[in-house]
Amino acid sequence: MNKNICVFCGSRPGKDPQFATWAYALGTQIANNNQVLVFGGGGGGLMGTLAHGALDANGQVIGIIPKHLQVQEALVEHLSEVHFVKTMGERKQLMDQFADAYVIIPGGIGTLDELFDVWATAQTGFHSKPIILANWSGYYDGLLSFLHQCVENGFMSSSHFEKIQVVNSQDELYQALSHSLEKAVSAGIPT
Repeated sequence: MNKNICVFCGSRPGKDPQFATWAYALGTQIANNNQVLVFGGGGGGLMGTLAHGALDANGQVIGIIPKHLQVQEALVEHLSEVHFVKTMGERKQLMDQFADAYVIIPGGIGTLDELFDVWATAQTGFHSKPIILANWSGYYDGLLSFLHQCVENGFMSSSHFEKIQVVNSQDELYQALSHSLEKAVSAGIPT
């Protein structure tokens, strides 16, 4: 199934060395599934590790990066395509145009911005693309607890959680991604 998988993740590696191992494996898995990796273009942290996993497996990788960040984020070499944009907003918009599904792995404020952007646009009916949150080593436990507190306080509905899938392991991530894409294709849902 030749689909574009947009992965949001940190431009830093994080403290848990497993994150890099899992990011590399995710990039490799995307390439081995004949899917295209779409990511932020940066060579640092989990972004770079993810991209190298796909590239080392001879996969197609599309990087999208604001021009002023290409030095700071050290653009990954040998990408299949590179798109330079002016703003972070344009970056997200172009990633959305390419994406058939979203995977969010550990990251910081930029990753959270991207998560909430695609989640809010799914909630408001602008797309029906799969959104999978990889809660590796419980990284997103605090965020998920806070979001359930938002439900308890009446600012969210529990139905908001129907728009995302939370997974806790690599195997769950691969299964969720495969199942979501197959479901969307069989239902004729444009991703």
